[in-house]
Amino acid sequence: MIPGKPADDETIDAFYRGRVRIIQSRRGYRFAVDAPLLAHFAETREGEDVCELGAGNGAVAVLLSVKPFRRLTAVEIQPGLAGLARRNVDLNGLGGRVEIVEADLRNWRPGRVFDAVLSNPPYIRERTGFLSASSEKSIAKHEIACVLDDVLRAAAALLKPEGRAYFICPSRREGDFRRAAAEAGLRIRLIRRVLPRPGESPHLFLSRLEFAAGPETEISRLAVHGADGAFTPEARAIFEGPI
Repeated sequence: MIPGKPADDETIDAFYRGRVRIIQSRRGYRFAVDAPLLAHFAETREGEDVCELGAGNGAVAVLLSVKPFRRLTAVEIQPGLAGLARRNVDLNGLGGRVEIVEADLRNWRPGRVFDAVLSNPPYIRERTGFLSASSEKSIAKHEIACVLDDVLRAAAALLKPEGRAYFICPSRREGDFRRAAAEAGLRIRLIRRVLPRPGESPHLFLSRLEFAAGPETEISRLAVHGADGAFTPEARAIFEGPI
């Protein structure tokens, strides 16, 4: 395989006005709007060490690379996706800033903690829903290799005492998420709900979690599509990336 070129069963897609390119499987796991939403929502700062739990094909890590940080370590359990994530890191010239680690987040012990942790965890509850013909998709979306509690525990274990954790999760799992976060010692400090169209019920929520106690702030809701079915101006700006 030629580095930087997709195989016959892959596509190469441009994002952020062509600043970012991502190779994806045609039939396996492909990221959706949740990846750019999480990358946009997560706050990173110069000199920080960041960790992503569940890297998939590396989409969030690559999209996040337009923001400041010292180094990002992204953990992925599936060998095929970890390999694809490494190719996407190389494709975008990020080898010095982003590292893909093939490991099980439930027992990964890097020997250090991070300023920020982020994750788009498997969102379909254990033993529910219909599995995909693609095991890659199923493991990425269903609680097979890990459950929500595992991801929250791992985030808490990897986070500095003053650190921040960022998540995107389906609204139908909010109760499970809040319980798992509390059991891990984390508190939601900032939340943003995402809805398909104005006036509809939220289907996703973004959250920032910290160890420190304090008020929970909800910021303005984000509608992805307008009544005409097109992206709203705010959603379009998020998907096009920073200027």
